[in-house]
Amino acid sequence: MKRNYELVIVLDGKATVAKKKASLEKVETFIKGLEGKIIESLDWGVKDLAYPIKKTFSGSYTIFQLELPAPAARVVNERLRLEEDILRYLLMTKETKVVRIKNAAREARKEEKDEQKS
Repeated sequence: MKRNYELVIVLDGKATVAKKKASLEKVETFIKGLEGKIIESLDWGVKDLAYPIKKTFSGSYTIFQLELPAPAARVVNERLRLEEDILRYLLMTKETKVVRIKNAAREARKEEKDEQKS
């Protein structure tokens, strides 16, 4: 069963365009090799980091919307940890609409109960 994930990758902000492209292509190839599917990728550009990482003060942010088999997420985490060009990354599951609707309904019921108690 495939799940939806969101992957945020931070590369060195001062890296050349060719180096950024090569790093991102390496990640894309790796994900496709794990039977994953890249739904969308967004380049957020270069932003200042909150604190220096490896003596770097700015990072180039890229966000991927993915579909991956559940066991592949662990492999992706392990592989990204070993990539030297990646300053930071975050792989997280993405809620589907059904889950959000259920959570919203649960919150509404909780608020009604709180109002009735008051």
